[in-house]
Amino acid sequence: MKILYSPAHALHQPKAFLKAGLLAPNPEVAARATVIAASLEACGFELVTPSDHGLDPLISVHNPELVHFLSSAHGAWMKNPLAGPEILPNVHPGARFRHRPQSVVGQAGYFMQDTACPISAGTWDAVVGAANAAVEAAASVGTNDGRAAFALCRPPGHHATRDQAGGFCYLNNAAIAAQALCDRFQRVAIIDVDVHHGNGTQDIFYDRGDVFFTSIHGHPDNYYPFFSGTAAERGEGAGLECNYNVPFPVGSGDAEVMHSFRQALASVRDYAPEALVVSLGFDAHEKDPHGGHRVSTAAFLKMSEALSALGLPTVLVQEGGYLHDELGDLACSFLKAFDGAG
Repeated sequence: MKILYSPAHALHQPKAFLKAGLLAPNPEVAARATVIAASLEACGFELVTPSDHGLDPLISVHNPELVHFLSSAHGAWMKNPLAGPEILPNVHPGARFRHRPQSVVGQAGYFMQDTACPISAGTWDAVVGAANAAVEAAASVGTNDGRAAFALCRPPGHHATRDQAGGFCYLNNAAIAAQALCDRFQRVAIIDVDVHHGNGTQDIFYDRGDVFFTSIHGHPDNYYPFFSGTAAERGEGAGLECNYNVPFPVGSGDAEVMHSFRQALASVRDYAPEALVVSLGFDAHEKDPHGGHRVSTAAFLKMSEALSALGLPTVLVQEGGYLHDELGDLACSFLKAFDGAG
C-alpha cells in the first residue's frame, strides 16, 4: 500500500482551544502524525512525500474565498501589534447575517465555525501538505501503484465545509480525494468511521448523486459537531438518498459501533460505487484520550477487513485519533489488515 505523508504537518502547532468554557490544550498535536509515521516505517511501509498539486484540487470542493483566507490571514493578523500568535475567532455571524467584512478579525469568525482551528504561521503549509497527500493518494489507486493508498493527513479535514474551517480541520482532505476520484470514476462513496460526524464532507456533497456519503459517529444530541449527523439528513436534489448517517449512543463500545458500521457498509454496497474513500478516524478507540468511546483494536481490524473485502480502489484518509501509547500500532495493524484482506 502506498503511504503519502507530508512532514510539513509539523509546522502546524496549535496551542489551545475553547472547550466547555475553558481554554484547554489542543489535542491535535504534531506527535499524532509522527507517531503513526514512525510505526508504519517500523512495520515495513514506505512513506512518500507528495508533490505540490496547486490550488485547483482545493477549490474543486472549497469556496476560493476560504482558500484565500487560510493562505493569507496570518500575515494580516500579525500586522495588529495587539494580536496573539494564533488566529482565533471571537465573533460569528448569525444565520441571517452573512456580510463578509474586510477586517481579518471579522473574517476569522466568517470563515471558521468554532475556536478549534487556530491559525499560526505554519498552518497553511501544513494544510497544503495534507491536501497534496490526499490528491496523490487518489491518483495512485486503481493503477500500477495498487488498489489502495493511505494519506496520512494532518491536520485532518472532515469538519471543513465548502465555506468554513472547523473542528481541527481547515481543508477537507477526504472530499478533495473523492473529487479527484470523480475524474476517473462515475460513482464514488465515502465512509466516515471517525467518532465525530463528518459534517464538512456531508456539506460538500449533500446535493450530488455521484458521491455517496455515510458516517458513523456519536449522536449529535450530546456530541460534537452537535448540529448535524442525524438519520433524517438524507441529501437533497440530485443527492437525495445519497447521504446516510448512522449515529450511535455517546460512550458506545464494540457492539453498538459495529452495528452502526455494518449498516453504513450495507449502504455503500447498495450504492455500488466504483471507488471508495475512507475517512479513517481512530478516536472511537478505548484508549483515545479525546473521543470518550470504548471500541477495541479487534473491532477496528474487523472494520478494515470488511472495507477491504469490498474490492474497490480505496483511498484511506487520516482524520481523528489522538495521542496514546497504542495509536501507532493501531494504525499499522489497520493498514496491514486491509492489505491482508485484499
